[in-house]
Amino acid sequence: MPRVETSEPVHHCDVLVIGGGPAGSTVAPLLVERGYRVVVLEKAHHPRFHIGESLLPANMPLFDRLGVGEEIRAVGMEKWGAEFVSPHHDHKQVFEFAEAWDKSMPMAYQVPRAQFDEILIRNARQKGAEVIEGCRAKNVEFLPDDHPSGPGARVTAVMDDGTQTEWKTKFVVDASGRDTFLANKMQSKQRNPKHNSSAVYGHMRGALRNEGKAEGNITIFWFDHGWFWFIPLMDGITSIGMVTWPYHMKSRGDRSLEQFLRDNIESCAPLAEQLRGAEFVNNVEATGNYSYLSDRTHGNNYVLLGDAFAFIDPVFSSGVLLAMQSAVLATDAIDTALQHPAKAAAALKKFDKQIRMGPREFSWFIYRVTNPAMRDLFMGPRNIFRVKEALLSLLAGDIYGKTPIWTSLRMMKVIYTVALLRNPLRAYRAWQARRFNIRPELDA
Repeated sequence: MPRVETSEPVHHCDVLVIGGGPAGSTVAPLLVERGYRVVVLEKAHHPRFHIGESLLPANMPLFDRLGVGEEIRAVGMEKWGAEFVSPHHDHKQVFEFAEAWDKSMPMAYQVPRAQFDEILIRNARQKGAEVIEGCRAKNVEFLPDDHPSGPGARVTAVMDDGTQTEWKTKFVVDASGRDTFLANKMQSKQRNPKHNSSAVYGHMRGALRNEGKAEGNITIFWFDHGWFWFIPLMDGITSIGMVTWPYHMKSRGDRSLEQFLRDNIESCAPLAEQLRGAEFVNNVEATGNYSYLSDRTHGNNYVLLGDAFAFIDPVFSSGVLLAMQSAVLATDAIDTALQHPAKAAAALKKFDKQIRMGPREFSWFIYRVTNPAMRDLFMGPRNIFRVKEALLSLLAGDIYGKTPIWTSLRMMKVIYTVALLRNPLRAYRAWQARRFNIRPELDA
């Protein structure tokens, strides 16, 4: 029988958070600490499957700030470095986070996202946020300053059983992740014109791993049509994924996603060797439209956090960090906007500048990571002008603090440009290949 929607009385809160992933589950307890009544609407029921299992060292202080550091460590596989394997080089390049500019953040963790996200959302509830699972935001109406009930917004949501609820809130936080709730409503979401990729992924048991301390390292394998991730988790499970261009996805034909992924793994000899005899323990899934951004980060009485604002290629495992850091930055902006309305515009403008910085800094390298010149730099890093230390700091996510890496990163960009100029024909061919790869899917 069709589901019948019924209504309940209007509820009230100071801040309504749409989405209970890392961004929503970070901003909620931080705002509760500031004295606000916070409600989190989460469409799913935790635990639920999710990818993006690889964390960065810069995540660790955020976990301790939230009070969940020990719980994360209990479910995580220690990650001391990142490894890169290229079909055009005869060696594996290992980057150890302990060699970064700031030596105080030497490691991170690989985590099963079902457990990780559940830890965060349960912590938000324990800290005083009202968390409602199985509740999907359906519509939002932003109210003018002179509205009889006051400024803010009315948000309509639907429970799993069809019950419709309505919330009157002073401020809306869109932490809906790849659902991009507000960006879709406002038609502000755009395919990233500088990047265009899809992902196919699953979990495997029986993969061959590194030994000892390096067992938990993430490995990136380049291949002709993109790159693979290899993320060791606890209990012998390894997350395997392929990020590739839409034109290559169209070559799948009538093959199943699992067979398509297996066939591509076989084209990457080093990865195939590590997965010889390994078997998938879940259904292989795919995600398209993998890189996008919204043309705005905020407006009157709302902000967009993490993937609800933008998603970039996950080659540097930056997703969870960007989501949680955007939540930290939003906390100050929201507090100012609610406590001092006359300063709201300035606070949100500052938030806009801060939240755009992370994706921008990662993206410069991501857009070029498949270029032969950049690949050469990654596979043979030198520490001239402390470039290697700065690159390791970027890979560790140490871009929001006071670590003085920016001059060295600019020097790396200069070195990259010189490498292009030394081999202009190769550079031209790489430029042509990238134009082909990132063209819109409809033209593929």
